[in-house]
Amino acid sequence: MTSPTEPTKRNCPICDEPIKGRRDKKYCSDYCRSVSFNENNRDSTSFVKTINTILRKNRKILEQLNPKGKSKASKKQLLDEGFNFNYFTNEYITKTGKVYKFCYEQGYIALPEDMFALVVKHEYID
Repeated sequence: MTSPTEPTKRNCPICDEPIKGRRDKKYCSDYCRSVSFNENNRDSTSFVKTINTILRKNRKILEQLNPKGKSKASKKQLLDEGFNFNYFTNEYITKTGKVYKFCYEQGYIALPEDMFALVVKHEYID
């Protein structure tokens, strides 16, 4: 048993090295703290990375098919490039009720006959 003045010996849960410093310190080093954080967040981090990869790819496809900021593309063109219509960052609904979907600043709206109008929202960050 330790006396009230004698510090309690604690070991790092990652590497089992003694912990020195503050009483509330949980890890012996920044490295072990990072390892613990990464282990605890691996699943959510992987999920977020997957979604961000899809969104970046969608944005890149829209950007390539719309070099001048306003153009049209067919659904087939978008799908052939690997566009995934299930993922977008936000929607913009016009006063007339038309819905534009955006992948960051690159947007699109469905037109008749499987065509899409491609646009760029320059005021993307409000």
